[in-house]
Amino acid sequence: MTTFDELRDRAAALAARGGRRLLGVCGPPGAGKSTLTDRLVHTLGDQVVCVPMDGFHLAQAELERLGRAGRKGAPDTFDAAGYVNLLRRIKNTDGVVYAPEFRREIEEPIAGAIAVKPNTPLVITEGNYLLLDEPPWSDVRALLDEVWFLAPDENERRSWLVERRLALGQPASAARDWAHGSDQVNADRVNPTAVKADLVLPKIE
Repeated sequence: MTTFDELRDRAAALAARGGRRLLGVCGPPGAGKSTLTDRLVHTLGDQVVCVPMDGFHLAQAELERLGRAGRKGAPDTFDAAGYVNLLRRIKNTDGVVYAPEFRREIEEPIAGAIAVKPNTPLVITEGNYLLLDEPPWSDVRALLDEVWFLAPDENERRSWLVERRLALGQPASAARDWAHGSDQVNADRVNPTAVKADLVLPKIE
């Protein structure tokens, strides 16, 4: 079993290699990606900044125009090409790069919310589809120095997803339907991609 301290040390070693390094934290919905990333950012301080994939969610109005609002979170409900281009800029640009973030309280992305400063040695990007084979997602893996895949117990993961939606004020039946329906479809696409990760983490102590 891997401990958080071991992961912290591995991330710090990556940051110390020199230049700008990108670490991907991947896994299905509810795997704990944001929780792990937040702990790393809090622990490593100025060495790291997080640029989440979720900042590239399409706006709700656009999802409704496309008829995809009921599948929000599926691969085609993101601006994947924009995400890939931003990762390239972060990897290769010396100046400040601004990235979007997703605000769960309004269920919308906000542009320019995250500043990646030139002297930040490690950028963590977390999301479901970092290892997906289909383009343009398939360009992501080559831009990342390492990818960690979180693979918790499936029952625990689904329970956490229901709790998260309940906390957002969703009725219990709707929360369960989403966690076992749309989110599960996304998880079934994500889980097989773990074979391309540098590290697979069933549990973190």
